Amino acid sequence: MKKIILYTLLVIATCSSVFAKNYTRKEYIQKYKDLAIREMERTGIPASITMAQGVLESQNGNSLLARKANNHFGIKCHDWVGPSMKFDDDKKNECFRKYTNPYESYKDHSKFLTTRSRYAFLFKYRSDDYKRWAHGLKKAGYATDPKYAHKLISIIEAEHLYKLDRKGAGKDFVVSKPDDTELADIDGDLSIDPFGARLEEANGIHYIVTKKGDTFYSIEKNLGVERKKLLRYNDLPKNYILQIDQRLYLHNKRNKAARGYNFHRVKEGESLYGISQQYGVKLKRLCKYNGVKKNYKVQTGERIWLRKKKR
Repeated sequence: MKKIILYTLLVIATCSSVFAKNYTRKEYIQKYKDLAIREMERTGIPASITMAQGVLESQNGNSLLARKANNHFGIKCHDWVGPSMKFDDDKKNECFRKYTNPYESYKDHSKFLTTRSRYAFLFKYRSDDYKRWAHGLKKAGYATDPKYAHKLISIIEAEHLYKLDRKGAGKDFVVSKPDDTELADIDGDLSIDPFGARLEEANGIHYIVTKKGDTFYSIEKNLGVERKKLLRYNDLPKNYILQIDQRLYLHNKRNKAARGYNFHRVKEGESLYGISQQYGVKLKRLCKYNGVKKNYKVQTGERIWLRKKKR
């Protein structure tokens, strides 16, 4: 029975991948050009540059990062404290930012360029000088590809994106527009992640509270975290069956609680594991701090240390 269920899930996943609607370059530009123009008017970053970077970095919106994380510009975590997704890039299993919707990605792209000193010199260039901006981005280290600037320029000139840098370009700039049916399909493929609004945080770690209908498969599909990792992050056994209303961390828990939380006073009905989940602290660390084993039954009123005891 388990083999049949697994086979069915694999078939569904394969079919979804094969038959999912993909953007063409022109469809992608038509859909997101207004966001690029809006950001140009707000920050001074040429819309042509933003649009070309979106096309290149997201593979016309078809990349795994764009579909699963709404990340259209390949921006890595760096000092990011929001949701994230692991993905193989220059190195294996790198951390990339995850957004609720594409517009958040466009806004964060603008913030990324306007708040980092290494990009400051770009804003001395005219907003319609896309060639200097393209070479400047490469010089500042936005991408490791030695041909990055030339690729941006090629996209801009092939699609006449330089027209977006002109005042009022939004109304005048038209690409070969897909019909309404095609646009509806595109919208469906890049719909807002249904799990995005459910993300919560404890001790600097993101988690969701499971609901009826959630499965390890649906969580992996929407949030990009494999079942085996979810089990490890949450100190759960390999044969664990997902329950409703449980806290499920999407990254490793910490070795100690957040600053200001030295110990927890046990309430009736609580468990050592529940305390571990409440504060986002690894279960084995709680055991070490309190000199107990994983199956230890806590007592009401007992003090459970959340970090190494102070002497």
